[in-house]
Amino acid sequence: MQTQAVPRSERGHGTNRPADDPVGPFTGGWADTRLSLPLAPGARFAEARRRAVSDRFPGERIVVPSGGLKVRSNDFDYPFRPHSAFVHLTAEQGPWAVPDSVLVLEPTGTGHAVTLFTRPRSPRDGGRGRTDFHSDRRYGEFWVGRRRTLSETSDVLGVTTAAREDLERSLGKNVPTRVLRGEDALVDALLPAASAEADAELATFLSELRLVKDEWEVEQLRAAVDSTIAGFHDVAGELSRATRLARGERWIEGTFNRRARLDGHGLGFETIAAAGAHACVLHWMRNDGPVRDGDLLLLDAGVEGDSFHTADLTRTLPVSGRFTDTQRRVYDLVHAAQSAGAAALRPGARYCDFHDAAMRVIAEGLDAWGLSPGPAGAAKDGPAPYSRYTVCGTGHMLGLDCHDCAAARRHTYLDGVLEAGHVLTVEPGLYFQPDDLTVPEELRGIGVRIEDDFVITAEGAECLSSALPRGADDVEEWVSSSR
Repeated sequence: MQTQAVPRSERGHGTNRPADDPVGPFTGGWADTRLSLPLAPGARFAEARRRAVSDRFPGERIVVPSGGLKVRSNDFDYPFRPHSAFVHLTAEQGPWAVPDSVLVLEPTGTGHAVTLFTRPRSPRDGGRGRTDFHSDRRYGEFWVGRRRTLSETSDVLGVTTAAREDLERSLGKNVPTRVLRGEDALVDALLPAASAEADAELATFLSELRLVKDEWEVEQLRAAVDSTIAGFHDVAGELSRATRLARGERWIEGTFNRRARLDGHGLGFETIAAAGAHACVLHWMRNDGPVRDGDLLLLDAGVEGDSFHTADLTRTLPVSGRFTDTQRRVYDLVHAAQSAGAAALRPGARYCDFHDAAMRVIAEGLDAWGLSPGPAGAAKDGPAPYSRYTVCGTGHMLGLDCHDCAAARRHTYLDGVLEAGHVLTVEPGLYFQPDDLTVPEELRGIGVRIEDDFVITAEGAECLSSALPRGADDVEEWVSSSR
């Protein structure tokens, strides 16, 4: 790893040597390594999505940037992850995604011409960027790896391609334009917002376009779930090792994260490895605590595939292989609630039905324990007493984002109706904070969540993660046999 600091002004622009400097020792002697690449499997589905955008906004230019690199510290960037709307409309894959790419749909008399502006592979001899391949620490091939040529990208994604440097000239034509804002500073500067409402309408449409998954998307999600299940099995096999470490949660995190990088692009979100009372923190990502025999481990994690589709699963595991009586009582109630929620999934059902079904079971169970949860329906008018122990909703849409389609309008999502092709999670939980005096002492510090991923079908719903043990007896057998 190079340790020489590089001034910000020199990063990403190949300015280590003057632009008119000779390439020197890097001149000549390079083999022809151009590739002949097939059309990506997801490209024809992305084409159909672009047609939907074209149909929705006739006569208007549509600009969807991928976004760019973000600095982690000084001269190191975070790994690049394109905006989900860009991925959805291109079917770009993780290993080949190029920062600062921009998809432009230019209106024609019969629809739109599609061009992907991106960074081409730096030439070895002559032409623009002739020294970038060895001198540009942020984008150069010798520093960060090979990019595809423009023709290779065109072959893979099935779109016309052009160099990023040509973007400004291409956008000079004065036509009505909608932009996915906030992702590319140059694009935002070149195309001042004519109407914030129009740009917001584009963002909403691009989000809602992902609500119903096509067959290729479901296939990608199925693969991500399978890899995630493998990661959970990896973790179960490392529980004993984790108990011997001061920060056993980190061992659990690292075990799952290794699977995510081995099978896919990486993580769909930061892994939650919450042992003991940390399980009462919904998004515990510090993962710096011990994993003790006798405690529960709440693992909430998801592999993001090379297509950028992610799974999102949760299991709460007895570290020793056996639940205590109190732990099992909580676990069984959450399991019953999740089963009720899953049973409510079907096309034509209201999106909120599965949440209401799960919360009804939770409320009845807590009431039976003497915790006076109040009526389940009270949650519609304000927080019900049981929300102290459940905190949040029971699921969300899933896809390119873990919490997918977040910009969708309420009536199409939260107040909408389930359709075949929707993919969502069902994940009720109970969280009894360690300092909560409203619950018996034996319950304090126990957190349980069970989460599975479902695709709505014409007949009902399919659990994509059904291969992962879920009932208390099955979980005990799984963990005990894995130790």
